[in-house]
Amino acid sequence: MNTVRSLTFVWSPISMALSVIVMSVTAALCFVAWRRTGYRTSFGALELLRLALVCFVALLFNQPEWVEEFRPDEKPTVAVLWDNSASMETQDVTNNETASTTVKTRREAISRLTDSVFWTSVQDKLSIVRQPFGTNDPAATAASGRGTNLHEPLAQAPQRFRNLRAIVLASDGDWNEGEPPVQAASALRLKGIPVFSIPVGSSSRLPDIELISLDSPMFGIAGKSVRVPFTIESTLPREHVATVKLKTSDGEEISKEIRIAAMGRTSEWMIWKPKTTGDYTLTVDVPQHADELVPDNNRLAAPIAIREEKLRVLVVESVPRWEYRYLRNALSRDPGVEISCLLFHPGLNKAGGGNKDYIKQFPKGLDELSKFDVVFLGDVGLEDGQLSTEDCRLLKGLVEHQASGLVFMPGWQGRQMSLVDTELGDLCPVMMDAAQPGGWGSRTASHFELTELGRRSLLTKLADTQDDNIEVWEGLPGFQWYAPAVRAKAGCEVLAVHKDMSNEFGRLPLLATRTFGAGKVLFMGTDGAWRWRKGVEDKYHYRFWGQVVRWMAYQRNMAKGESMRMYYSPEQPQVRQTIALSANVMEKSGEPLPKGDVTARIVAPSGKAETVRFTSSGDEWGAFASRFTTEEPGKHDVTLTCKQTGAILEASFFVQGTAIERTGRAARPEVLEEISRVTQGQVIAQDRLEQVLQNLAALPEPLPSIRRVQLWCHPVVATVLVVMLGTFWVGRKVIGLI
Repeated sequence: MNTVRSLTFVWSPISMALSVIVMSVTAALCFVAWRRTGYRTSFGALELLRLALVCFVALLFNQPEWVEEFRPDEKPTVAVLWDNSASMETQDVTNNETASTTVKTRREAISRLTDSVFWTSVQDKLSIVRQPFGTNDPAATAASGRGTNLHEPLAQAPQRFRNLRAIVLASDGDWNEGEPPVQAASALRLKGIPVFSIPVGSSSRLPDIELISLDSPMFGIAGKSVRVPFTIESTLPREHVATVKLKTSDGEEISKEIRIAAMGRTSEWMIWKPKTTGDYTLTVDVPQHADELVPDNNRLAAPIAIREEKLRVLVVESVPRWEYRYLRNALSRDPGVEISCLLFHPGLNKAGGGNKDYIKQFPKGLDELSKFDVVFLGDVGLEDGQLSTEDCRLLKGLVEHQASGLVFMPGWQGRQMSLVDTELGDLCPVMMDAAQPGGWGSRTASHFELTELGRRSLLTKLADTQDDNIEVWEGLPGFQWYAPAVRAKAGCEVLAVHKDMSNEFGRLPLLATRTFGAGKVLFMGTDGAWRWRKGVEDKYHYRFWGQVVRWMAYQRNMAKGESMRMYYSPEQPQVRQTIALSANVMEKSGEPLPKGDVTARIVAPSGKAETVRFTSSGDEWGAFASRFTTEEPGKHDVTLTCKQTGAILEASFFVQGTAIERTGRAARPEVLEEISRVTQGQVIAQDRLEQVLQNLAALPEPLPSIRRVQLWCHPVVATVLVVMLGTFWVGRKVIGLI
């Protein structure tokens, strides 16, 4: 660094003339005063000091400045920043100057910029530094959870490169991480550093078919069908039919013809019936279309655990009506269900039942009730010999804190109307008509009609396709009694309504669901589901109630051990989505743990581990809650521990999503254009790279860095002036003038 120092004045003709006049007059007066004293030495020194003071002030009047110019003795630096992210592998670049139809990748289109030979013509004048940003390593991208950050390399360039004169930025502009790059461009504008940007890639999507989601459940039951939903996105101009394949890790393969919509998304599902227990991997493949240019995103895989499991169900009823009898038969014959029944029959001497499926009284205490995954409440209420206020409170806590399911199945005796004023009243998905507690009956049969939500719900799926399912529901035998439901409560989902009856709120809700706390609630507004067996035996009746039990118990049984249970929401988390983790911890005696230290160690697919601490959310129920934000797609292993009980539960959950950086996405040249406009640079086409050399060669010499010290207002100069005035005053006293 060469430094040139000089003293300059900011003067004008007037200030200079006044200064000369004042100094001349002062010099004459000082000489006259000295001559009057007979040329005494002491007086001569004092007058000389007076003249020096006036000259010093006159000098300051012309604003002297000490100027230092720092001229770099090294060549200016040009930083060549090129995008090395995975999106640069997109093959969508053609040569506009020739008739060639060769299509190159975005990385190949800017490969000349990374070669030192390209910069030979300007290396005598400029120092060229080539630096990639981003990463094309999928494992590294997944481990860091990061994508392309255009702001960071631009913002850090002035600190990383000495004597930076300009920046050459080659990218597709597809940034998905960090601050907006225009903020870094504004800072470069203030430093006088232009950015010459080279956009690369097509600004429109390539013809592509992408499998964007595979929402398989975390576990299933051996011998029971598993529904595997998936979504396909197409940018092709025409719809087409493709044979999608579902493959399991044990070699089983299922095919289904799917009509893929043009320029949009298609959601479908496939049904798989596992035969044995174990851990499986499901892989969905979409065949490559002839016009498709990005075949790498046509496959997704997800893990699923197949279990042999017993779900514990409690059915509480008063009179053993037909609906209860056939429901009990359906559940008792289900190999995955362990049923317990409780009858509050008025004709019995005591509550209970007739065989081993029956219990003699409602479960007392949390340790007994918390064993049940689903509870069915029939035509029972808050009466002597039936439910008590404490029973209602425990049922509410079971649903809210331990993720159990509750099914309301009212009957013609209207006993459930007494539950409205208990804590169970908040759980019911519908509002009931208190003036008609016994409901409504008719001689002619009425029918269900599925709502839009009901047509898509797993609960109402009685056939494999949506059209067949609607046809089945329309053909089901009707019912002759329905509950006095007026309307659904806010936040509830109505799956089926009365086909003919309506009021001021619309069609009467007959099948409705809701989420309450951690659990689910279902309202069944008729007692005629047992009639569905007419002509088809157990085909639809058993399937419906089996789906209800498994849907309501699914979350509760995501992961469970002898004394611990863990579940989470949402069930299909996405990358960077916050998951609500819940856990139930029991003491060795079976009672819920009121307080404790519960932690979970979560290991991501990349090996990164994080420990989250749970807080108590329901002391009486042993409920604990925490939150975790996902950063990576794939399987996450969880180890749940409790310090007080010493229990350990190992589980896992799968995070949906793909890598942040993907090929086939449209380029964003407008981002680079804005950066160049803000920094007063220039946008250069990728097929005219020589123009970059011309623009760099035409850059003016960098201005020297100048440091100015204004002496006329500097504190040190003011101090010198005060000292001279003090010396002059003291001198006058010494020689006796004062």
